[in-house]
Amino acid sequence: MRLDRALLVFDKDWREVRRNWEVILPITLVPLIFSVILPAIFFILPGSVSSSASTGGFEALIGNLPAGVQAELAGMTPLHVMTYILALYFFAPFFLIIPVMASSVIASDSFAGEKERKTIEGLLATPLTDGELLLGKILVSFVPSMLVTFLSFAAYCISVDYLGYGLFGRLLLPNLSWLMLVLGLAPVVSMAAIGLTVMISARVRGFREAQQISVLLILPILGLLFAQAAGVLVIGPTMIMILIGLFAIIDIVVFRVGLGLFRREEILSQTR
Repeated sequence: MRLDRALLVFDKDWREVRRNWEVILPITLVPLIFSVILPAIFFILPGSVSSSASTGGFEALIGNLPAGVQAELAGMTPLHVMTYILALYFFAPFFLIIPVMASSVIASDSFAGEKERKTIEGLLATPLTDGELLLGKILVSFVPSMLVTFLSFAAYCISVDYLGYGLFGRLLLPNLSWLMLVLGLAPVVSMAAIGLTVMISARVRGFREAQQISVLLILPILGLLFAQAAGVLVIGPTMIMILIGLFAIIDIVVFRVGLGLFRREEILSQTR
């Protein structure tokens, strides 16, 4: 398998993606909400979180935090504690949703979009191997999704630090957990989502059908969010390292399974 040949697929698909607003709009609008609008809400509008319920839903999570963090929280007002928990812990899983959402939207267009545009026959007739074709499709989803994720993380850090400096007297982000999450966990989670979505896209007839099915991939991330909010786990360095290893294995399995299930004749038959 040659990388330069896979990059030919990447280049062709990327030119298509840039012209498709059905793809561009969601991968820019949703990260903007997560990285700028949500921090503004829980910093600028503290009244949106009532003092009576300021820590009501997070006692279990706070009890699982490292002793140093708990000692720091003990000296804060309830509203400060809630803001701190939201900014540094509760919204962390959203930065796994961003790459999954962005990559699945682009990956849904990989084969399904080609079928709708009637360009899939020419692509499958090229001398590219199945591995090169799949790798090119994966890269055209992975690279933009990671770029969007890194830019969103930078915007979130700036928003939280700017809006929170007056409350906490220091910069909150980036810290070790967030850097590991965005630079380590997000890429392997995104790669697993892309591999599954490309497999789905190769077997359905249209872009919207592939996109609707791929939305289900966000559910495990939401489960992680609610598990942390309930105090079942804390997304800290140890948990992130475990998840990175787990998803790295999943990535390898998904690519091998996808390659084994790839059938050019079946894809062509769906376009006729």
